[in-house]
Amino acid sequence: MKATQKDFAAVAPRAVRACSTFFFCGPDEAGAAAAAQRIAAMLEEPGEQVELAGADLRRDPVLLGDEARSGSLFSGARHVVVRASGDEAHDALANHLAAIDAGEGQPCPVLVIATSATDKSRTAKLLEKRGDALVAMFYPPDLAQLRDAIRTAGEERGLRMSGQIAERIARATSMDLRLARAEVEKLALYLDASPEAPVTPDAEALDAIGARTEDDGFMPLVNAVLGGRTEALSAELARMRELSINPVGLLLAFERRAAQLAQLNARLERGEQVEAFVEAETRARRVFFKDKPDIVAQLHRWRGRKLARLVARLVDLHRALLANSQANDTLLAQALTGIAAAARH
Repeated sequence: MKATQKDFAAVAPRAVRACSTFFFCGPDEAGAAAAAQRIAAMLEEPGEQVELAGADLRRDPVLLGDEARSGSLFSGARHVVVRASGDEAHDALANHLAAIDAGEGQPCPVLVIATSATDKSRTAKLLEKRGDALVAMFYPPDLAQLRDAIRTAGEERGLRMSGQIAERIARATSMDLRLARAEVEKLALYLDASPEAPVTPDAEALDAIGARTEDDGFMPLVNAVLGGRTEALSAELARMRELSINPVGLLLAFERRAAQLAQLNARLERGEQVEAFVEAETRARRVFFKDKPDIVAQLHRWRGRKLARLVARLVDLHRALLANSQANDTLLAQALTGIAAAARH
């Protein structure tokens, strides 16, 4: 079974009833993660969530099958969420599916969020023809798509949101659907809105609760690093420390920009001029006009395998930051210095 972000909402209810294995992939990691959360919420008995890393499954391909067939610590239902890069989970899933086909036990649902993977990857090919598995591919939404998704999320929480307000939320959250949904929830709580008592939010309410990802100063550092401007890096890193910018939040901004570059790279025709392409994307409102110069510079520097290595490096760095929070600033500064140097070559 296959889906994309266009038909995922329609496919999801049927997939939850029919499938026990779910593979979420594509350059929009935020969209894939949000879809996994939605599937988990739709499970009849989600129970305990067990988190596994793709790197661990690559080292131990039988671990997934063991976890999927283990009882919950609280003797109840459970589901497994795997966060992987590329085809890290392929062998583990192959073993897991072989055990299912052999009738070995009753496994719990397995949800795999695979950054740097696509619906053409080995893992996707392993799953896509099975009636008990879903492969869902996500591209970063353009502004119009995200605006509509935000308005729909608002309606579910009793917010009669104008397109302008929804667009402000989209831009403020750097086109990240997870952050946008969180802002909608905050706005509904702030206004005491509900489907039974809907409220029309205004700009003043949004200012009171609004996300401040760019205002926090993420993007100058993101653009300096991905643009290879090593001469600006020292000052930007000093500013990061002075403003006490959250390292994980900053890394999420890097991941969103890398996902955007991957999406644009996939649409850029061979031999097409980057400047003309980005100009067309800006007119189509898929690139914010203020981002155009930086996007052009970064598309020149990050293409093909080099871009894939960047995405994988950011995923590994994210894991390192979560595993060693006390050294976050040092780890991040060292990694960003290396990425900026790579961007120059």
